[in-house]
Amino acid sequence: MANSQRKILVTSALPYANGPIHLGHMLEYIQTDIWSRFQKLRGHECHYICADDAHGTPIMLKAQQMGIEPEEMIAQVNKEHQQDFADFNIQFDNFHSTHSEENRELASKIYIKLRDSGYIKTRTISQLFDPEKSMFLPDRFVKGTCPKCKSEDQYGDNCDNCGATYSPTDLINPKSAVSGATPVMKDSEHFFFDLPAFEEMLSEWTRSGALQDEIANKLGEWFEQGLQQWDISRDAPYFGFEIPDAPGKYFYVWLDAPIGYMGSFKNLCDRREDLNFDDFWAKDSTAEVYHFIGKDIVNFHSLFWPAMLEGAGFRKPNNVYAHGYVTVNGAKMSKSKGTFIKARTYLDNLEPEYLRYYYAAKLSSRIDDLDLNLEDFAQRVNSDLVGKLVNLASRTAGFVTKRFEGKLANVTDTSLEQTFLAKADLIAELYETREFGKAMREIMALADMANAYVADAAPWQLIKQEDKQEEAHQVCSNALNLFRILVTYLKPVLPKLADDVEAFLQFPLTWENLAADLAGHEITKFKALMQRVDMKNIEAIIEASKENLLAAQPEATKTKQADVETATDMTDVDQLALDPISEEISFEDFAKIDLRIARIAKAEHVPEANKLLKLQLDLGGETKQVFAGIKSAYAPEDLEGKLTVMVANLAPRKMRFGMSEGMVVAAGPGKKDLWIVEPHEGAQPGMRVK
Repeated sequence: MANSQRKILVTSALPYANGPIHLGHMLEYIQTDIWSRFQKLRGHECHYICADDAHGTPIMLKAQQMGIEPEEMIAQVNKEHQQDFADFNIQFDNFHSTHSEENRELASKIYIKLRDSGYIKTRTISQLFDPEKSMFLPDRFVKGTCPKCKSEDQYGDNCDNCGATYSPTDLINPKSAVSGATPVMKDSEHFFFDLPAFEEMLSEWTRSGALQDEIANKLGEWFEQGLQQWDISRDAPYFGFEIPDAPGKYFYVWLDAPIGYMGSFKNLCDRREDLNFDDFWAKDSTAEVYHFIGKDIVNFHSLFWPAMLEGAGFRKPNNVYAHGYVTVNGAKMSKSKGTFIKARTYLDNLEPEYLRYYYAAKLSSRIDDLDLNLEDFAQRVNSDLVGKLVNLASRTAGFVTKRFEGKLANVTDTSLEQTFLAKADLIAELYETREFGKAMREIMALADMANAYVADAAPWQLIKQEDKQEEAHQVCSNALNLFRILVTYLKPVLPKLADDVEAFLQFPLTWENLAADLAGHEITKFKALMQRVDMKNIEAIIEASKENLLAAQPEATKTKQADVETATDMTDVDQLALDPISEEISFEDFAKIDLRIARIAKAEHVPEANKLLKLQLDLGGETKQVFAGIKSAYAPEDLEGKLTVMVANLAPRKMRFGMSEGMVVAAGPGKKDLWIVEPHEGAQPGMRVK
């Protein structure tokens, strides 16, 4: 099969660069990685690219709260994301960032083409404005009372209690989630992409087979309501790219985020002489482009994105494939229950191949939510991968190396092998159409057949009989050959296992080699390939994922992706005052918090920060440095010598100004009305607060 048979570019949605990857995110990257690895296994030219989505108000605000520049924050997150993906064996051909020169150039180029073609409109709009922060507020950064059900502390675009959607100006008693100030209305000129101009093209394209039927049907509601012009600009301050010829105006994050696919690919092309950007993105390109995304961002990828590409003279994707959400044990991920599991927490306790297989076993081409049932997860991995797959080799390989010099026999009865090979086209079709669950069932049915064959032949009995040596050699060699075919079929899902098996068999596992004759081929000594999942490891993951009330960081959800969360700085008391109550925690969780009396030995201003004071806290023989957001209420000289209460066992965090090694306990609505907790008379530094 020729390498150039198909030229494929495949992408996953860009993870937001303000927090860690969790197992909900990993579903998409595992799904895309399996599909792209399959294409490469079949001999196609396939490039899997991605990038961090690094722009927007949440990133700007979080960097401010951390006391660092946005560039520093997104660089650190990018490094962490790439490590998580690498350790999950996600094989990107390139992982970049939307905050790149390639993306800046392409975003400007596309915008100018749209503008010059008459697809950019301007008009003045009124928006809520934070007078203290001097910034316009995105809908999710306004909170207030729902105008429909009167539920308090609701976001500016929809109510979590009754599900109503509305404008932030409809909120009763609105407050800025950034500062707590009452927002005011302010006019500003905004730039709009003329989406209605592409209604006919989009109506045809969304029904062309480029989308799943469920998605095409859902998008039909947009056409029924009539497409609206799309606001693509934001006012300073904003972390993003400035719009050409429009000082103080920035591209809305969702304008340059999908262009990030092109930017990442261009970065790859610029580093490789054998790749040409236009071969994949030009209007007349014959290459294939596929996007894998979550169901919550379909409108951006299936309406705005293809219209932008069409208007700017680029090709549209062949398909946009959406998937559902991940639930754990039948419910939404929960921090209090320990089921909001970060990728790193999982990797610290279990092998990535286990989750890759479990997700594959439950994935289909539909948009159904996928439940990660942790007990079922352990049972399925232990049964399928350890009990059926690896067991096939572990129970036969030893005889070949000990009795037959490690060389495989010339198997005379190949009927079972032919049955296995006859499934190749079906399994390939199931991979191609993203019916991974069906593919896993087909492969495991073959594994059952192979194990039944070995059990019936019982080579451990044959090997004891002098006249049955050749038969034992035949059975074991046949079993290992069947094992080789199974692992080849599973190679897109289990790349690490496939690497280990290639080393064990001393033979490459490729689709072209499925029917290879290994008579006389020498293998190496078998080593354990997989261990059973112990529920203790799963319990450790759950325990490590639980977050107590003070150690957890409150979060604000970005408009862009429902499952991407942004953690704010705990020293920002104004922000805390507006955050909803966290999920319940157990008394055992609360008991882990070590509250200690501390003397403020030294207090000083942090020149680069608006809210922080730098404190040196004496714990009675030990000194800790803490950056506390209490500058609005205290002058440094008022604090020195005072006793207060601090969280002494909070993990240190590196900030731009230095290391913060704890947290001062304070209360009050904020601003000047903020008081550090002062202990009772007779308290001494280092005493524990109970």
